[in-house]
Amino acid sequence: MDDIRNWLALATVHGQDGLKFQRLSEQIPLAELVKLPASTLRNIGFTERQAYLLAHEAKPKVAHALQWLEQSDTHHVITYQDPRYPALLKQTKQPPLLLFVKGDPQVLAQQQLAMVGSRQPTPTGRKVAQSFAAELSQQGYVITSGMARGIDSESHKGALQAGGLTIAVLGHGLEQVYPVSNKALAQAIAEQGALVSEYFPDVQARAEWFPQRNRIVVGLSIGTIVVEAGLKSGTLISANLAAEYSRDVFAVPGSIYSPQSAGCHALIQQGAKLVTSVADILEEWSFFSKSCLRIEPEQEKSTETDLFARQLLANVGDEVTAVDLIAQRAGLVIADATIALLQLELAGEVAAVPGGYIRVRSA
Repeated sequence: MDDIRNWLALATVHGQDGLKFQRLSEQIPLAELVKLPASTLRNIGFTERQAYLLAHEAKPKVAHALQWLEQSDTHHVITYQDPRYPALLKQTKQPPLLLFVKGDPQVLAQQQLAMVGSRQPTPTGRKVAQSFAAELSQQGYVITSGMARGIDSESHKGALQAGGLTIAVLGHGLEQVYPVSNKALAQAIAEQGALVSEYFPDVQARAEWFPQRNRIVVGLSIGTIVVEAGLKSGTLISANLAAEYSRDVFAVPGSIYSPQSAGCHALIQQGAKLVTSVADILEEWSFFSKSCLRIEPEQEKSTETDLFARQLLANVGDEVTAVDLIAQRAGLVIADATIALLQLELAGEVAAVPGGYIRVRSA
């Protein structure tokens, strides 16, 4: 419990993330760091505000978080060094220092596809979100979104109705539900997946935190599907993040007269894959089309290689990347990475070039 207490104390400091923690841990152990006076904290790189927060305001926040943790067996705190911390999320630029989870934390390790879009979708957009999510769930993917009104909510509902798993990443603490109209949906997600947040349980929703939430939605996922989005939609932030992380971006086209589809059309012009069916999405990863949720004992070994391949594909971009760097990013040993890269090459997903590998994009 002392270890979790120390992690929570550091997490009260705004601006801390997993990568910053790694650098700090090279200088001083966490157990010692959280006990330093504000003056010493400033000397090792903390701002005056950060030093004050850790030295003087952490205790009550930590106590409340621990109380929340003890309230239910479905409440969890996953730290950056926890084996349950999602490997793909660690490869982003600002990985959260820790995650609060309500539900099944094991679902975070499964293959996820992000679904995002307009908060005011058309009836067609709602239907597409639900049907895509349902079919992808049946194929074994976890549907990850932000539980906002519109496409997010419809995507979660589609996964749930199909009996699949879904993850909602929230821009506030897990003690509240926002929007309030999604209270029943939030409960269903906690029972059939997980609610996830980087914010302390009692933190209230604030508009500026929802874009921050998007980096986690995208960071957890091997690809992002944009169903409907306007040209100035916040959804495009998620799509841009996915491209930045070398994750696939899929966009569903719509009417050229619909402002709700203008953002999707812009993404397609910029290189996102146009998709009109789930088959278009699965085509990108045809080498692992079998469900990762339904593994027969005799398939276990080959499926494990497929999981490595999927993980590696997210770390190979348009620029040449060395095998050792790909393995490091994916958290794999080089031997496993080499086998998975060979599988990807045979599937036509990557190409071996001098110096490493590059991603092969579909025409």
